[in-house]
Amino acid sequence: NVTARLNHPFVKVYEEERELTVLLLVDLSGSQYFGSQSSLKRDIAVELSAILAFSAMKNNDKVGALLFTDRIERFIPPRKGRTHALRIVRELLSFDPVSPNTSLTTALEYLNRVQKKRAIVFLISDFVDAGYEQALRIAGKRHDLVGVVLLDPRERELPPFGLVAFHDGETGHEQWVDTMDPAVRSAHTASWTSMHRSRQAVFRKSKLDAVEISIDRSYMKPLTDFFQRRERRW
Repeated sequence: NVTARLNHPFVKVYEEERELTVLLLVDLSGSQYFGSQSSLKRDIAVELSAILAFSAMKNNDKVGALLFTDRIERFIPPRKGRTHALRIVRELLSFDPVSPNTSLTTALEYLNRVQKKRAIVFLISDFVDAGYEQALRIAGKRHDLVGVVLLDPRERELPPFGLVAFHDGETGHEQWVDTMDPAVRSAHTASWTSMHRSRQAVFRKSKLDAVEISIDRSYMKPLTDFFQRRERRW
């Protein structure tokens, strides 16, 4: 049982802080429909949200969810109970967002307005966005904010597949790329590395935790390792 395996470190880390409010900020923008392996980012986001929601429920904590793109698509206020946790999972499974675009700033500013009491906030996204640093820093001071970063290996390194059409899930733009060209693959990796380091620097400067989840592998090890590191630190 995935929830049971996660439950011990989750409970151990937060057991001194009863009762807790857990909020799941879930990015449902167009880039979440990317996946080069068997799963899309959105699939993994839903699974992670379900694990965290049911872990909170088993701890008798309140759990809520904020589904966002470049707007607030839906806010489910925190409540206790299995029925409420199931509602969150059902919403995530079936929800069809209005917008394909992303704004982490919009989600974080809304969080700061509606959630006055300190909460544990899991921000689940691929963080393909810019200009959210200030909003993240403010939210991180008010809440125990954890970034859950969804990664796909093909975003980091292009395989030499020949001429490939790349479709931007947010803008709708399509571009043909010659992936056999070493210079193209090298530039792609350099761009990804720069963005990755920039995001890491944002979290480091804001003194916030983040866990990276590669969607082509099991997320249980990085997730449990993350909570165990927090347990040792606390």
